Amino acid sequence: MKHLEVQALTKHFAPTAPPAVDRVSFGLEQGEILGLLGPSGCGKTTTLRMIAGFERPDSGDILLDGRSVAALPPEKRRIGFVFQDYALFPNRSVLNNVVFALHRKDRSVRTERARELLAMVGLTREQNRMPYELSGGQQQRVALARTLAAEPELILLDEPFSNLDAALRESTRRDVRTLLKCAEMSAILVTHDQEEALGFCDTVGVMHAGAIEQLGSPESIYLQPETSFVAQFLGRANLMRGHARGEVADTDLGTIPIVPATEGPVLVSLRPEHIELNRLTPGSTPDGGGEIVSREFRGHDLTYRVRFNRAEYIVHTDFTCDLTPGTPVRIVPRRPAVVLRETGLCGRSVVALSSIPEIPRWIPGQYASA
Repeated sequence: MKHLEVQALTKHFAPTAPPAVDRVSFGLEQGEILGLLGPSGCGKTTTLRMIAGFERPDSGDILLDGRSVAALPPEKRRIGFVFQDYALFPNRSVLNNVVFALHRKDRSVRTERARELLAMVGLTREQNRMPYELSGGQQQRVALARTLAAEPELILLDEPFSNLDAALRESTRRDVRTLLKCAEMSAILVTHDQEEALGFCDTVGVMHAGAIEQLGSPESIYLQPETSFVAQFLGRANLMRGHARGEVADTDLGTIPIVPATEGPVLVSLRPEHIELNRLTPGSTPDGGGEIVSREFRGHDLTYRVRFNRAEYIVHTDFTCDLTPGTPVRIVPRRPAVVLRETGLCGRSVVALSSIPEIPRWIPGQYASA
């Protein structure tokens, strides 16, 4: 039995409008962190609010340890909620903010328990300070300590790191994940930040137009996207049309390996870091050759745009592949392209099959291994 089971949740805000949430289902194990990732308006926050009890679903059910909580008010569900703006009491000290959440406990133990929770989040020295005297990351940890004080069965986090600057966001995210894991606390994170979802969550559900398009581990969703929307929203992707012949497809890049094997017209995704660039002799135009159009230095890596057969491709390389615009290069896939279902943003950056010229055939062993 799953710790949390969400079963076909559906929510309409207007009778004639498409559903804000459309039959969303997923499960959560004890101690698991699930991320709901998607753009604004995809239904992820509405899903979170229905689980919390702030919104009532039109249909579907929410089971916590096998018991339906869909009809219970928020205060009866034992589900904690960490808001984007922290929602701390500005006129109470850090310690008293946490003490407030312990009102169900005996008065004699509240302060000591609050101090234990503040020690857990590393804020013992700040217990007598006011919220406005803390950094954003510290305020978020106070909010988490206050949520843990209520001893919830599940914690919901609604864009909790979005108000922090980049450096503080990374450290706070790492600290909060560590705290949740140490407490063996189940949690659901709502975010539009792809890096956050990949690094913070054990499981990711990518939402689009009110539905979950794909659910799985961060690695599986990134490396094996099922739809064009997932491929483009979760990182960058080169999308190409082609004609599949089993384990290979004829595309504008030539005949390249694909997964899974299929037949007929296809749309495939090739991640920028799954492409290798080999420098060519100036003036040569062998099969697979292109030209670097632009170069972007990103510190730990480099991003290139490469033009080949009237289309441009994005390529990520490490710092050792230092090339300049105008350099002729060979484009070499390092791993098979992934066959997609066409949805969402599939029209962006796709090479039309009708524009493909005569295509060089794939030669076994021609492509570098992953």
